[in-house]
Amino acid sequence: MRTANKVPLGSRRQPEVTRAAILKAATAEFARSGLEGARTDEIARAAGVNKALLYYYFRDKEALYGAVLDQVFGGLREKVAAAMDAEPDPGRRLLAYAAAHFDYVASSPQLPRVVLRELLRVSGKPESNRSHVRAGPPHIRRIVEQYMRPIYTRLAATLSAGIASGQLRPVDPQQAIPSVVGTIVFYFVGLPAVALLAPGDPLSPERLAERRAAVLDFIAAALFRDPVRHAATQGGQP
Repeated sequence: MRTANKVPLGSRRQPEVTRAAILKAATAEFARSGLEGARTDEIARAAGVNKALLYYYFRDKEALYGAVLDQVFGGLREKVAAAMDAEPDPGRRLLAYAAAHFDYVASSPQLPRVVLRELLRVSGKPESNRSHVRAGPPHIRRIVEQYMRPIYTRLAATLSAGIASGQLRPVDPQQAIPSVVGTIVFYFVGLPAVALLAPGDPLSPERLAERRAAVLDFIAAALFRDPVRHAATQGGQP
């Protein structure tokens, strides 16, 4: 069903609107079906454009998939960088990162499934082709270097600064960072199970607010030397 804000079929007069509509539809389709299972016919239909126009903006399905990954990771990098820039204190900076990452994913819960499918696309290659696994498909190396590494490097520096100041426990950033990220995103990756395990809508504003507070509390309890004192400085919120 076409809505009022969708671009008319065949229109090239609003390129940014058209491109955004295609990317939104493609993100949902790739999250649901992965690259191999996604259908460009369905993406075009959901975006309210014809298939020829889709290929006018993106030369093929692989290029569209890469653009979706760029949008997903580029948006995350922008949001967490802005949040961390606002906090000179290492502990507050760490929690600002966690809150921004959580909020970004909560704004579009299908994003972790896109990311998970891309990671599985790498790890799912045959064991006999280990060089391909290390190199990854066409997008993974770019995504890591352009988006993931800057976030990882900044988080490692934040942890090191907090450890040096005595605010954070002496942990190995290489181990702590995946644990922090997992705490943030697993709730969304496991939504089908979460919905069955606990009553109610796991994406309701109330449940998301509860989960957000629990994530920040868990990270603070795991990494701060004195999480209770730190929570007190935050008005009772870690």
